[in-house]
This record gives sequence, structure tokens and C-alpha cells, in this order.
Amino acid sequence: MAAKFEAGINIAIKIPKSKYEKTVVFYRDILKLGVEEKSITHPTVSRTHEVKFGNNIIWLDCVDSYTHSETWLQLTVPNVEEATEYLQLNGVETCDEIEELPEHMHWITDPAGTVFNLQKTPYR
Repeated sequence: MAAKFEAGINIAIKIPKSKYEKTVVFYRDILKLGVEEKSITHPTVSRTHEVKFGNNIIWLDCVDSYTHSETWLQLTVPNVEEATEYLQLNGVETCDEIEELPEHMHWITDPAGTVFNLQKTPYR
């Protein structure tokens, strides 16, 4: 398979509760980016803010159980099943236990531990 991975528009920054408010203030009041709180019902994310970041969206996710921040990236592919098989053939396993997500998506990590959400390329 000639896998075709593309960067998605979504970037999630998982932020410990103790640093969340200051982080929102940084993006909204210091960088003066468009920041809007969004309602969320999620087992591990207690609050989230959407930040307009050029053509991308940064999701500031408040995670009560984290002790340090992590940045998670979105990867899109035409066919998730084929891409998953390709990744497994190259020693990259899915790790869907990281966080709940819809069917037909997977979590993977690079060797440094960066988390990627693998999902179908949206129709344009």
C-alpha cells in the first residue's frame, strides 16, 4: 500500500487542571487569538477551548488527572483500515486505550511518544 497520510486541522493540547486557566489566558489575552469555550461531555476532558490557529484549530483540553501537558496531532487518510494495516506492518500498533474515540478512528504514537489521532480524510 502506498499510504497517504495528511496532517489534519486539529491539534489538541492536553493540559493539567492546575495550568489550564493560565494557558487559556495566554492564548486569548496575550496572543490575542480567537478563543471560545465549547461544551464537552467526556470521561477524561473536563473543559475545552477552541483556538483559531491559522488554518488549524488548537483544542485546549483540561485533563484533571494529568501532571504535564501533551500535544496530540490529527492524521487523516483515505482508508483507515488500510492505513492501520500498513502501520502494523511497519511496527506501529494502535493504542486506542489512550482515550475514548468514535469507531473507525485509532490512536497511534511515534517513537518519542507523540500521540496521533488517525481518521478518515474528510470530503472537501
